[in-house]
Amino acid sequence: MAKQPLIKRPLDEYTSKQIQVLEGLDPVRKRPGMYIGSTDINGLHHLALEIVNNSIDEALMGACDRIEVTIDKDNAVTVTDNGRGIPVDIHPQYKVSALELVMTKLHAGGKFGEGGYKVSGGLHGVGSSVVNALSSWMKVEVRREGKIYVQEYERGKPKYKVKEAGKVKEEETGTTVTFLPDTQVFGKGISSSFEFLADRLRQFAYLTKGVYFRLLDERVGEEANYYFEGGIRSFAESINLNKKPLHIPFYMHEHRDEIDVEVSIQYNEGYNEVVLCFTNNIYNPGGGTHLTGFRAGLTRTLNDFGRAKGLIKEGGEPLSGEDVREGLTAVISVKLDIKNLQFEGQTKDKLGNAEVRPVVESLLREKLYEFLEENPKEAQKIIGKGTLAAEARLAARAARETVLRKGLLDGMGLPGKLADCQTEDPGLAELFLVEGDSAGGSAKMARDRKFQAILPLWGKGLNVEKSRLDKILENQGTRDLIMAIGMGIGEEFDMTKLRYGKVIIMSDADVDGSHITTLRLTLFFRYMHPLVENGHIYLAQPPLFKVTRGKQAEYAFTEKERDEILKRLPDGKVQRFKGLGEMNPEQLWETTMNPETRIIKKVNIEDAQKADETFTMLMGEEVPPRKRFIQTHALAAELDV
Repeated sequence: MAKQPLIKRPLDEYTSKQIQVLEGLDPVRKRPGMYIGSTDINGLHHLALEIVNNSIDEALMGACDRIEVTIDKDNAVTVTDNGRGIPVDIHPQYKVSALELVMTKLHAGGKFGEGGYKVSGGLHGVGSSVVNALSSWMKVEVRREGKIYVQEYERGKPKYKVKEAGKVKEEETGTTVTFLPDTQVFGKGISSSFEFLADRLRQFAYLTKGVYFRLLDERVGEEANYYFEGGIRSFAESINLNKKPLHIPFYMHEHRDEIDVEVSIQYNEGYNEVVLCFTNNIYNPGGGTHLTGFRAGLTRTLNDFGRAKGLIKEGGEPLSGEDVREGLTAVISVKLDIKNLQFEGQTKDKLGNAEVRPVVESLLREKLYEFLEENPKEAQKIIGKGTLAAEARLAARAARETVLRKGLLDGMGLPGKLADCQTEDPGLAELFLVEGDSAGGSAKMARDRKFQAILPLWGKGLNVEKSRLDKILENQGTRDLIMAIGMGIGEEFDMTKLRYGKVIIMSDADVDGSHITTLRLTLFFRYMHPLVENGHIYLAQPPLFKVTRGKQAEYAFTEKERDEILKRLPDGKVQRFKGLGEMNPEQLWETTMNPETRIIKKVNIEDAQKADETFTMLMGEEVPPRKRFIQTHALAAELDV
């Protein structure tokens, strides 16, 4: 490739005038996404959680046992704790109150040197000041040493110096932070979600046992209260609430080599694994060294105990990691000194501390072996579950090799119904999963074959929530889907073999279509989880109506949109699309497949526990939870009768 000639620019185009210095909290307002990820609803929630995490840090120090969050009618958020209260004395270097320093300076806080926080979810000390910068106003009240201190801010700038505002009893200590997210940053119309914050506070309550959490939403009069003396033992039990637990939960809480390790395990009669990992109360969806140590300790302990007690045949094949994870529910929580804390990446997705693995593994082996010794009936159930899983694994091996291995690496063995695309770039390639002959035929004619592949599927497919992998692989439609995606399934799923950057579920906009979509999502969530976790699964949004008047035509995706169009086109002719097959290729391309005009929804996992509960409730064996869900949401359902 020829080298491009260097273009010299006049020196007066690049002088000191182009060097911009952002003072104080200006960098936060200039680039908010760098600090809170985004300025949508997720970023808005990030603000509240940053302040709540500060209160939780007090709880982890043993200085706080009550945290309350209130959303007022103007969408301002208040977080109150009964911790020690932010220090208010004058900082020797900066000559201002420590409270003002924490609230107005980046990288100022008690999480860096000695004597502050030993265990904390925060690494950089930017939480409070970032929230302040992105709020139109903030007020902080500190109760400390028998006095109330207060300071207010506008978009991160103090309105006055920290001042006394009253007296309290000496034992009444703590901090109250109230802030109103800035509409200049987040825009108008978005506000905190009660359900989201309630789920997060519930999770925090499990992870900090003995701490009371209260959420009050004054906008609608809703309230939630959480307190779990059992900690993560209660957490594991809650995950299995709509499942059939096999035994009483195993629970351990030990401290070794300055690492605090808390683990709870409870198997259920299902086939899916749910393991949630946390470090200093931070959720680690990517796992890390604590998960590696846990898995190694679990597999070795069950094999050692099984052989010692004759529950695993002498000389027989040992239980594999896959076997002991069938039907497993576990919560792993470790706490480390923040000076030594290492995460892989900015998002704290995966714990990187190598010293954590052997500590978790050895402690789990000791305590789990004791539990099995003391509970022989529970031990039989657990190891019996793994033995059955091993038998199913051996039965499924041939099917695995046929479906997952034969020809996938060299591009052979693709299902005959797949109309593949021309590009080999996963970043450009899209795979549409379409139901039936008619819709599949239209989609194949409508697509841009350069980057869009079509896989027609027939029937609703298998509910994988109720099936082992060997049964799943017997289903032709599921096999076709697995082979088309080309990344394997379950334990052998390999993200490096990604062929399509977007896998788009395209179903009819009716009850059957919704059911099919849910079945597909269950398969992806349970057996191809990284596809969902990394944002590769999408839902197509075909229109429900076409309103035509003369040569003018508009599409509506809801009844409300249809009515609005009819106001503009009062004598329009309304066509209701009963299914994708009713659209001709031009209509399907224009409304549902053209990247320039279509609407597609990315499937995200905001709360792993909540997602697991939802799939279990909708697709699992237990009928009563599903019935309650239907009764609760019946009035909100949109039915096409």
